[in-house]
Amino acid sequence: MSSIDVDAVRVLVEHVAATVVAPRFQELAAGEVLAKGADDVVTVVDHEAEALLTEGLTALAPGDPVIGEEAVAADRGVLAALDGAPRAWVVDPLDGTRAFVEGSPDHAVMVALVERGEAVAGWICLPAHGRTFVAERGSGAWVDGTRVVRAPSDPDAPSGAVAVWAMDEEARLRVEAGSPRLGRGAATAERLWSGWEYSRLATGERDYLGYWRSSPWDHAPGAVLVREVGGVSRFFDGAEYTAVPFGGPLLVAADDATWRTVHAALGGALRR
Repeated sequence: MSSIDVDAVRVLVEHVAATVVAPRFQELAAGEVLAKGADDVVTVVDHEAEALLTEGLTALAPGDPVIGEEAVAADRGVLAALDGAPRAWVVDPLDGTRAFVEGSPDHAVMVALVERGEAVAGWICLPAHGRTFVAERGSGAWVDGTRVVRAPSDPDAPSGAVAVWAMDEEARLRVEAGSPRLGRGAATAERLWSGWEYSRLATGERDYLGYWRSSPWDHAPGAVLVREVGGVSRFFDGAEYTAVPFGGPLLVAADDATWRTVHAALGGALRR
């Protein structure tokens, strides 16, 4: 990985989480939550956090583009900076905005460093849980200074969930029909907040996660974290996860055996 001060990025992410996100948790005023699309919301916190992260990352690495979720929402053309860039930042200023608005602690501030499409470093700060995960290609994964070591999973009885939000009705029915074949512990969920769920997979509370959409700001940070604890992150067609191209159904698992077990159980459920 090109030289980056990993700890300086952690300090920046934690600073934004502590000064912008945490003070507004359960304290949002009327008018600070806005509609974003047909079934999504955005808050002033998203915009303020993204502005500070963009400013800070630009200062740490002048010339490297910063692709923020809210910048892309305002102008889809911003994504072009990620496609083919030698190095770029991907920012999710408030992962789980709806969770944040509804008072759930399962929100996160996330940043990833991407080199030619590959996620090479990730930072996931969970301010309401008081934890920050940092992962760097080849250097392992850490939470608050302690190395994350995941216990082996049982590929014959994996525990996890598939997010059915954003699926069409046919795909949702396929997932619901396929998940019982995974046995006890299998579940479907309306939404799976990426930062929180990736941290749970890294620490052994989950064995797999399935997503219909895989926007880079939602998954690039977690892809590094999972890989550095021995897991795999692949599109449902079997291709390894990359931040470019954008979007296809994604299956993340604690290891290759678990990925194959879940993939086989779901069959064509996550295939478009």
